[in-house]
Amino acid sequence: MPTRLLRSLLLVCTLLAALTATQLSPTAARAAALGAIRDGASQPVYSYAAAVRETVWVDTGLDGDSDGKTDRVAADIVRPSEPAAAGQRIPVVMDASPYYACCGRGNESQLKTYDAQGRPVQFPLFYDNYFVPRGYAVVLVDLAGTNRSDGCSDVGGPSDVTSAKAVIDWLNGRAPGWTARTGGTAASPAWANGSVGMIGKSWDGTIANGVAATGVDGLKTVVPISAISSWYDYYRSDGAPLYSGSPADLADLVDSHACATVRKQLVAGSPASGDWSTLWQQRDYVAAAAKVRASVFVVHGLQDLNVRDINFSQWWSALAGTGVDRKIWLSQTGHVDPFDYRRGAWVDALHRWFDHYLLGIDNGVQRDPAADIERAPDQWTQDATWPAPGTATAALNLKAGALTPSAGGGTAAFTDNPSLSEDDWAARALTTTPEKTAFTTGALTQDLRVSGQGSISLTVKSTTRSAHLSAVLVDLGPATIRNYEGNGEGITTLTTRSCWGDSTAGDSACFLDTAADTSAVGYTVFGRGWADLGHYAGLSRTVALTPGKYYPITFALAGTDHVVPAGHRLALIVAGTDNGLLLPASTKPALTLDLAHSSLHLPLLGGLPALHQGTAPTRPAPLLQGLPDGRPRSAGDCLPCAAF
Repeated sequence: MPTRLLRSLLLVCTLLAALTATQLSPTAARAAALGAIRDGASQPVYSYAAAVRETVWVDTGLDGDSDGKTDRVAADIVRPSEPAAAGQRIPVVMDASPYYACCGRGNESQLKTYDAQGRPVQFPLFYDNYFVPRGYAVVLVDLAGTNRSDGCSDVGGPSDVTSAKAVIDWLNGRAPGWTARTGGTAASPAWANGSVGMIGKSWDGTIANGVAATGVDGLKTVVPISAISSWYDYYRSDGAPLYSGSPADLADLVDSHACATVRKQLVAGSPASGDWSTLWQQRDYVAAAAKVRASVFVVHGLQDLNVRDINFSQWWSALAGTGVDRKIWLSQTGHVDPFDYRRGAWVDALHRWFDHYLLGIDNGVQRDPAADIERAPDQWTQDATWPAPGTATAALNLKAGALTPSAGGGTAAFTDNPSLSEDDWAARALTTTPEKTAFTTGALTQDLRVSGQGSISLTVKSTTRSAHLSAVLVDLGPATIRNYEGNGEGITTLTTRSCWGDSTAGDSACFLDTAADTSAVGYTVFGRGWADLGHYAGLSRTVALTPGKYYPITFALAGTDHVVPAGHRLALIVAGTDNGLLLPASTKPALTLDLAHSSLHLPLLGGLPALHQGTAPTRPAPLLQGLPDGRPRSAGDCLPCAAF
């Protein structure tokens, strides 16, 4: 028998055996035949040093910079050379970002670099070093208007989303790509099988959410890390401003072109009044969640004071009705990538996730517990679903400093003090002070778990024509937690390095190690919500308040998952401006709550009986100790670094 024919028959037999024995998809079976898959996982068998590094400019069909030509966005590609040589097509891991030239990615703020001919050399983060040897291509896309892409950044709007979606379309043969930014020859994605997984932190992950919400064919999974799901909820909270300025400030940071017209549109479309607008509607991915067809692996810090936690919880809830596979990691950190707080477990989890959804390996990842929750620094628990199975909403009433399942009543008054924050309030939760009012349970006799997104309904009158409200949930009792208010937002960067994949002279796989930055505290703020009372009737239009008139308002408390241990107290604090997290109203009101018509709605494991059976009489407590470093920035100061 001719040698060539014998080899062909052996290859076919190997493919069939692999497909049958390990339940591999056809793509995975072909990879297995080449030795790239063993023991149910992709293996680093391809040469990273010999990988193909190239740039393709993809036509978006838009003219965002109004120069009379459609915009091309730069997609920097690194892919193993061996699969294409063997006639095998491979999947793509994509990170679309505005930050590759201005600000950098990851804990070390890595930028893209290029050689003298403009070919990509350094691909930030570990994705290329780790996944290219395992048979994936990694594609890093410059969003429109940034780095080497045409157009203008519209900060999460149609241009941002289309510039990433267009690359998926090109990978699937539905959009043209070129070998140069202008002119050039047509670039073929003949090496790609059309399957794409998008990943990224903050703005990058936000675009992954936005592209998923288009339902684009070929996008198999998204991994949004600390990501926005609605840009309104990044800048506003029920009408109240979380940051000063407008999306135009972010565009100024990342744009590599002069885009004055787009800047004006961003300013005009995001009114300082907090009113809902067409601009916000265009950037509300939650509203389009029904279109999502990709699996979703959500990662967020429960103390993320940059991209507030409402963004992950409302996205997660909206996806529940879509039927897509979902997984979630919730850490005690602030705005931090899991590579920097749970590195080994994260790389393993991401590897299994991509192997299943992009290579088609039946490794069981879709049957694993859906939720990983960090309970204490580096101590994690798992749940089959999230919120925790057995969770039910409990209505708690307010009266005379007490948080109780029995009937509420009376009034409580406070005066907005914009110089004070939730830390000031929580430290004095059991002391009467003029700037807040607090309601607490007694000392719990059993653990109480809050799991999910709650809400608060208040009936409030103001002495002035404007007022902002804050509501925070506090665990009153000693604990050791991550110092999320420190410069590292819960991590400390070390001087040692560990390597995750293969390196070249221009792109190292070795990254600075980290450790948990912890602090002993006497209280933990674990849930937050903010609102403008002038938007009590809805977000479409703010109203000037009539002093002395009561207004009913209900607003969300961001998603959380926290266990208040036995012996601790659960507290709700209601106040005005939360310094550092909420900008003040135009006036400084004194406010009165009608407690008989106010209530708190919390998702409790076990529902209301879990609290009713677990309380005991309160007793006095001293001033409680908070985090040592204090919040590193005030509201508005973070805006230029909003999504790093």
